Amino acid sequence: MELKNMVALVSRSGRHLQRYNKGRRQVVGCIPYRYKDFVELSLVDEDAFEVLLISPQRKGKGLLFPKGGWEKDETIEDAAQRETIEEAGVQGEVECKLGTWYFENKAGDTAYEGHMFPLFVTEELDYWPEKEIRERTWMSVHEARKLCQNGWMKEALEVLVSRLTSQSKRIKGERTSSGRTTILPWGCRAQILSPPLSSSTEEA
Repeated sequence: MELKNMVALVSRSGRHLQRYNKGRRQVVGCIPYRYKDFVELSLVDEDAFEVLLISPQRKGKGLLFPKGGWEKDETIEDAAQRETIEEAGVQGEVECKLGTWYFENKAGDTAYEGHMFPLFVTEELDYWPEKEIRERTWMSVHEARKLCQNGWMKEALEVLVSRLTSQSKRIKGERTSSGRTTILPWGCRAQILSPPLSSSTEEA
């Protein structure tokens, strides 16, 4: 087996460290995303980036974003990163939380408190703990809206879209006064690039 891009091929199991809040099981998830190409951040709309969805363990209709239990020996951000590596085989930067949702399972006998984060993907792993039981698929926001099976995850996706596109509008409004351009390459964090120096020279 090739050792490149490998992580420990074992998922956490058991619920003896599981966190609960007022009887609700606390779960944490991520929306992994990346930009399609070199784009100017002031021009970003929802067509400029893709999100990563995975198949559920129990085969059925729809896809979902990676998520799982938040345990007592880890921070909420660490839990979000861990679940994303275990289920989707990607890692990157966990960004500011999108929100908290309250929901129940289909049987109505288990209540959950779900926390969702964006994860800006910087690396896709060749091997990960649930590679044999899940498929991962990059897709547009439009496709994700149709295929994601959980309503609360769709709401989290809309929060992410609103955040990224409103950030774009804010930067567009600031460009005139700052004279700086923001370039966001696929797979890299945003970089603020100063305009080139004038070819003329001035004495200090």
